[in-house]
Amino acid sequence: MNQDYIKPDNWSIIEEGFDVERVKSSESLFSIGNGAMGQRANFEETYTGPTFQGSYIAGVYYPDKTRVGWWKNGYPEYFAKVLNAPNWIGIDVEINGEKLDLHRCKVVSDFRRELNMKEGWYQRSFKAILRNNTEVSVKSTRFLSLDLDEVGAIKYEVTPLNEEAVISFKPYIDAGITNEDSNWDDKFWDTYEVSHKGNAAFISSKTMKTEFHVCTGMLNQLFLDGELQDVYPVVETNKTLASLGYVVTAKQGKTAVLCKFGGYTVSLNHKKEDIASASGAVLKQASESGFDALLDLQKKAWSRIWEMADIVIDGDVKAQQGIRFNIFQLNQTYLGKDARLNIGPKGFTGEKYGGSTYWDTEAYCIPFYMATKNQQVARSLLKYRYNHLEKAIENAEKLGFTNGAALYPMVTMNGEECHNEWEITFEEIHRNGAMTFAIYNYLRYTGDYSYIPEMGLEVMIGVARFWHQRATFSTDKEKYVILGVTGPNEYENNINNNWYTNYLAKWCIEYCVENIEKVKSDYKTDYDRIIAKTKLDQKEIDQMLEVAEKMYFPYSEKHQVYLQQDGFLDKELITVENLDKSQRPINQKWSWDRILRSPYIKQADTLQGFYMFEDHFTKDELERHFDFYEPFTVHESSLSPCVHSIQAAALDRMDQAYTFYLRTSRLDLDDYNKEVEEGLHITSMAGTWMSIVEGFGGLRVKNDTLSFAPRIPKEWKGYTFNVNFRGSILKVNVSQDGTTFNLEGEKDLLIYVDGKEFTISPNSLMSV
Repeated sequence: MNQDYIKPDNWSIIEEGFDVERVKSSESLFSIGNGAMGQRANFEETYTGPTFQGSYIAGVYYPDKTRVGWWKNGYPEYFAKVLNAPNWIGIDVEINGEKLDLHRCKVVSDFRRELNMKEGWYQRSFKAILRNNTEVSVKSTRFLSLDLDEVGAIKYEVTPLNEEAVISFKPYIDAGITNEDSNWDDKFWDTYEVSHKGNAAFISSKTMKTEFHVCTGMLNQLFLDGELQDVYPVVETNKTLASLGYVVTAKQGKTAVLCKFGGYTVSLNHKKEDIASASGAVLKQASESGFDALLDLQKKAWSRIWEMADIVIDGDVKAQQGIRFNIFQLNQTYLGKDARLNIGPKGFTGEKYGGSTYWDTEAYCIPFYMATKNQQVARSLLKYRYNHLEKAIENAEKLGFTNGAALYPMVTMNGEECHNEWEITFEEIHRNGAMTFAIYNYLRYTGDYSYIPEMGLEVMIGVARFWHQRATFSTDKEKYVILGVTGPNEYENNINNNWYTNYLAKWCIEYCVENIEKVKSDYKTDYDRIIAKTKLDQKEIDQMLEVAEKMYFPYSEKHQVYLQQDGFLDKELITVENLDKSQRPINQKWSWDRILRSPYIKQADTLQGFYMFEDHFTKDELERHFDFYEPFTVHESSLSPCVHSIQAAALDRMDQAYTFYLRTSRLDLDDYNKEVEEGLHITSMAGTWMSIVEGFGGLRVKNDTLSFAPRIPKEWKGYTFNVNFRGSILKVNVSQDGTTFNLEGEKDLLIYVDGKEFTISPNSLMSV
């Protein structure tokens, strides 16, 4: 834990007291989004202190030219980056001629932020004494509408406390923005039209190179003492900015309110020539509804989400706050409405990692969306990768692979690889296996086999071909080896025979061939189409199976464990508990050379394989590997604590499981990795959900049936979660006294609890 200022609360994230050192961290923590756009918790009014301005639009990106000192063949030319979009939230405020700026006020008191996760809104309030000695109370409430997902709304209230005040509001939209993270300080946006009409203004821009057309719009309403003011604004514009000025005199204790509706319309959803008129129409619709009515719709929309997605924890407020924060941010980032979109590691909260899609989606996020929404949402995520299959084949061709072998990118926006760290882009190839595992996971959970003949088998064939070609036959070992890789543990680069990578390669080939036979038998038309398209023949299948059958796995007889990679035992095996705390996190304290020579593991590596293929190993094997590798793991990846929590729970080590759960659930709230100001760890938040449902709840799908092994930390009185399984919604309540199940649906559901079979009938409570 590196920070502890967020107040414990079951449903809200709360900060009290103004501290300039916390501003950028809070801008991340209090971010809002609606799946179509997102906004860091920047102040609406001027702030001259350190800040990280960030507004983002789903699917809009820029190909920032790669910048490396030594070019290597195969490097992607561009790093696709989520763009800091034109700023729609800005409101310059002057009070009796003095600009409101918390960094320059004489006194700031009663400062409070709240992110209300239950209802989906963010609010900030404070009192301030300005340099002209005017004292004011300010409250700002904003949200991004789930119903009108091109619209955000702000209610900005100013009350003079010690004297009458002339208040000037200048709401503005600004396309003259830059990214915090850019390689060459390129100009990302080209603004080609600035217009205004009445209380509305619009800026039409397009991204350079990718030519996404975006209209940033605003429409304002001014109120005094609750009465709508019929005023015409003073208009100021330049090439990239439009502001509309309003002046009102408020008596002492009376409140002036500016309601600002703003947001983006995008050529992804409208004809580019229609984006301005579309913006005007949706903003008019929002303003006619009014701020309060739109907020009521927001509360109802979030209520529907929580009805299915909520996890209730009884007796542990910090644990409860943590899981709800994670679930809330996941739903702010992705709602499954658009198969063109995916889940960026930072969501709408920052620019690190380019805002692009990683293997995290397939390995961590799909289970959350399958269980808390419906199979169509997960199917959309799989379809996203199928739509990028041709690009994955092109990516492999650039590296010398042939015959339809597919290498899915480490980082992408449009299917092209756009990551340029050699040891990751070209060596962290295990991500390819996550594509096949996600299909397998989707099938076992939903029972929907139709995806495989329609799309999935082509993906699996491309992936299997890659593993076939990437493996090398070692005459010394008389086995196939995979050389020069980086496993999930990125603190080991360019190593040979990463166990997780080799195991995944073997499994991908075998699972692909298994499904080729099933499609051939049961879906002959699809089979003929796929074979004609891929030109796959039995000779190639036999060659792939030989690679799988003869795959090499490094193993230590002394320790009775699979080795993370060939040279792991050559390291100086000093455990983390013997590492001076002043040296942590090592990725911020040590040279890269020192990290690579150390035994320290960034995240679950071999143990990631044991998590994904749990049924392939005994509990004793899991225990040996957990005891061997966890003491060397520094958990400096956000994806690590959740896997360890699940496995500790499987081993009935509940104290460890609980500790790992708190770390994953409060990773950002408590800033464990000292980097929250850069944005939140969105994809790992799905792992937090898994820590409870798969870890403590013991949820597995075995033989088309839900299986549970419920456990509960001693710190909790109970916990409850919901699972949408093949059209039936099962509510699971675990307490210190036992477990109850309640089923919504139209037919009985067979489940297993601690290995025993039970049948639950709809709308009845079953206790175990």
